Amino acid sequence: MRKPTAAQLDAMVAEAIVDAYDEYEQLGAFHAVLEDRLALPFDTTVLGAPVTVTALQLRSGSGIVALCKRGRHRQAIGILDLPLPEPAPEGWAWVEAYRHWAP
Repeated sequence: MRKPTAAQLDAMVAEAIVDAYDEYEQLGAFHAVLEDRLALPFDTTVLGAPVTVTALQLRSGSGIVALCKRGRHRQAIGILDLPLPEPAPEGWAWVEAYRHWAP
């Protein structure tokens, strides 16, 4: 995956938050965009263990988290803390736009 340029990320951020007025609404807008555009499920590695990201949630105090599973174990991890999966799932550029926007 080719990393988006700063100008492309700025444009994606503007598109995501166009109707959001404050930081909370903007966070909610990014959650909606990620749910719509990031292909789920996808596999990645967390602390050396393979996991499957099955869903996204907006959590108070945590922002957008990825719900990860491995066997019968489940863990919520901040989406910005996930390493870039290889190959990157469709829509991963929106995670990069969220990272670009995140305070």
